[in-house]
Amino acid sequence: MGEEVKMAETATAAAAASTRTPHFVLVHGIGGGAWCWYKIRTLMESSGYTVSCLDLTGAGIDPTDPNTVLTMDDYNKPLLDFLSTLPDDKQVILVGHSAGGLCVTQASGKFPGKIGVAVYVAATMLKHGLETDQDFKDGAPDLSEFGDVNDLTFGLGPDKPPTSAIIKQEFQRNIIYHMSPLEDSTLAAMLVKPGPLTALLTAKFPKEDDEGVESVRRVFIKTAQDRVVKPEQQDAMIARWAPVEVFTLDSDHSPFFSAPFLLCGLLVKVAASL
Repeated sequence: MGEEVKMAETATAAAAASTRTPHFVLVHGIGGGAWCWYKIRTLMESSGYTVSCLDLTGAGIDPTDPNTVLTMDDYNKPLLDFLSTLPDDKQVILVGHSAGGLCVTQASGKFPGKIGVAVYVAATMLKHGLETDQDFKDGAPDLSEFGDVNDLTFGLGPDKPPTSAIIKQEFQRNIIYHMSPLEDSTLAAMLVKPGPLTALLTAKFPKEDDEGVESVRRVFIKTAQDRVVKPEQQDAMIARWAPVEVFTLDSDHSPFFSAPFLLCGLLVKVAASL
């Protein structure tokens, strides 16, 4: 009988420790996938953290044709489904990169009680999504200075707006990974997929979600040498909708490749502040 009590106490202690262990959920940007986070996941799991990396609809190994993903609800469904299955007393640290910031904001409005901190890494941080001209100026990449860099697909017909986009392979390293190890940009060139442009450019979040969104603590991690979401765009979004804390990395648009140890350290610092 005494042995059974000890076993029960051990199980209870283990469950409590599991509950206290920070759980990171990492969300990729357009064209990426769960694979983007392989360095961060390795570093964090080896330090004892729980890490989940998701493929959004049409991304990574998800087989969905991105040209059929036409709404933010469809694109972000894997994240929303994941959060819906979490116990009500469980919170995660939700991390979004680049356009993944839109996914984080939508999730914050729908599941505010399940997100301890929302972390935007060089990410689109707009309370109501891409709603106004200013939103597009601040939050949508403008790569025109590099020339004709996008391959567009017009899945709804040639007279309709493009449904997906991917940066042409010959431009990817110079724009997205210019400070990253060559092997990582090579890996990315092999794995990146067209992203659902229609879903992202029409992402708008209802004002009735404002209370939930505002209740979630936000942290922004700037990337000082970013050529995609440029530093002035990041500063503009931070000024418009101030997070509780801002950190800066001297990195390109992909700090999970170019500055993994520093990025991991900042995420651990965020977890320690909970």
